[in-house]
This record gives sequence, structure tokens and C-alpha cells, in this order.
Amino acid sequence: MKRIAKFEKVSMKQFLEGCDRADAEEIYNGIRLPKRATSGSAGYDFFAPYDVKLAPGETVKIPTGIRVLIEHGWVLKLYPRSGLGFKYRLQLNNTVGIIDSDYSQSDNEGHIFIKITNDSNEGKTLEIPAGSGFAQGIFVEYGITVDDDADGVRNGGFGSTSK
Repeated sequence: MKRIAKFEKVSMKQFLEGCDRADAEEIYNGIRLPKRATSGSAGYDFFAPYDVKLAPGETVKIPTGIRVLIEHGWVLKLYPRSGLGFKYRLQLNNTVGIIDSDYSQSDNEGHIFIKITNDSNEGKTLEIPAGSGFAQGIFVEYGITVDDDADGVRNGGFGSTSK
């Protein structure tokens, strides 16, 4: 296996900018870095920084407090945890989250936010206790075209590369 990335917490200042809860400092201190559950797991589990409860149709944007330093030529793809997708139709609002290798250099320190929706059509309320895995990230190597001439510099998240 190639070792191509490292997870870190964003700074307390950055987390507080992204988390509007009164207990944000306490939450920050309890943030767990993503981990694989077994040696055969492809996905790194992202853990809820606080309790999340979603009725069917509800959406929440979760500040993970995490950033990832990734070698050039790799991307981190984010998905819901399989069991939560199966039981509750948990969905990421952007379908698949894409964390590019240069995102960690952005003004927001590459803070990863994960926006989820309980898309249950069976009336099930989703409860994710603090510290429980709710999303998973998989590192994927990618290629570029032989005539690629991209030379832009990222500064930001959503929409920053199309400006």
C-alpha cells in the first residue's frame, strides 16, 4: 500500500469559524481523526463531532474539524457509511465529496465539511451519536490528459476552481 496522505485537525480558530454551536471549543477537543476499521478496509471513517438527529428529509452541514494533506495525483472521495445509506438512504448532498490535493492550502485550512440528508422514504429518523462514523473517505489515484495545461491556484472550497 502507498502511504500518500495525512489527516490533521484544523486550527481551533478555523473550527470555531465553521461551527456555530455554543460548545464548539469542547467539541473541538474531542474530534477524532478518520481511521480505517480493519486492515482490509478501503474507507477511512469520519466521526460525528457531536450528536446529529435528522428526521426524514432534513439536512445538516457538519464541520468535521479535519483537513487532509494529500500527495499530488491523488484525491479523497467521500461517501456515506454503507450501513447508514442502506438503512436510512443517508445521502451526501453533493453525491460524492471530492477533496483535491491542493484543498489543504486554502484560506480555510482545507476544513472538510460534510453535508448530509436523511432521504428516508420509510419515515425513519436518523440518530448519529457523537464519535460515531457517518461518512467514509477513500483515496483514489487519478490521471490527467497528455495535453493538460492547468496552472490555476485554488483558494477556497465549492466553486473555487471554476472562477
